[in-house]
Amino acid sequence: MNNKIILIGDGAVGSSYAFALVTQNIGHEIGIIDVNRDKAEGDAIDLSDALAYTAPKRIYAATYEDVRYADLVVITAGTAQKPGETRLDLVHRNMIIMKDIIETINKTEFDGILLIASNPVDIMTYAAMKFSNLPHQRVIGSGTSLDSARFRQAIGHHIGVDPRNVHGYILGEHGDTEFPVWSHTNVGGLSIFEWTKIHPSMDDEALLNLFFKVKDAAKIIIDKKGATFYGIAAALARITKAIFNDEHSILPLSCYLQGEYGQNDIYLGVPAIINRNGIVSVIEMELNESEQNKMDLSARTLRTTQEDALERITQ
Repeated sequence: MNNKIILIGDGAVGSSYAFALVTQNIGHEIGIIDVNRDKAEGDAIDLSDALAYTAPKRIYAATYEDVRYADLVVITAGTAQKPGETRLDLVHRNMIIMKDIIETINKTEFDGILLIASNPVDIMTYAAMKFSNLPHQRVIGSGTSLDSARFRQAIGHHIGVDPRNVHGYILGEHGDTEFPVWSHTNVGGLSIFEWTKIHPSMDDEALLNLFFKVKDAAKIIIDKKGATFYGIAAALARITKAIFNDEHSILPLSCYLQGEYGQNDIYLGVPAIINRNGIVSVIEMELNESEQNKMDLSARTLRTTQEDALERITQ
């Protein structure tokens, strides 16, 4: 297995992802496609300069002809979110870009896994699946992987615990209707509610404020530096590693739902088992009534925007 990655979109997210692949020694071959070929060539040379300190790897500016034999195609291309915009505001612009990319990929007879990070990621992943010739198990979105990482980090920082020992998920839309699954959040085996009884500083109000900071993290970062890219790059690298190592890891990803969580024919952020073949299965946690209502709201919000965008682009 060559562990060949083709990256489509060499902007801030794409180039940060490529850097994470190099420094973490993930994959054996990285081909970079971008409308600005000089940028792709420059990054390929720059990244190759690090190989003497990491591990051998072939890195180059690619074309769509290189997609045919890729194991994984990662799409980060698209219009960036601007200050004051929501991720859903991007849908019409990025749907056109996604359709063009996928139709070009289809011509190559690519038969690997598609990993989508372009926003709004749940809708873009659904579009990629609909436009592609691939089964839904091999069309995956980054989903709430970044949001869940932020969630765990925020809790760990607040209570003074390594975030790797905090277990919990943000589910639903990667966006304004996302929500925390407090009923299944735990620290060192203690449910978050057991933890708050022992540690009064972590009361219900503190939990709520913590989640608001997580949900608004992207807006804060965009206001301060124009874009978010390091966090999502690390999340994409983690997903890539789980695929290439055939890990059967459970990660919060944008997955196609067929009845899980009461949702059908839609991509949403949910925990799923992932391996070399893509999504093995969706983990369906039992949500309480409030959490299920929030999942339903996420689905309704995405579906309305998604149907409108698909109708426009297929007319």
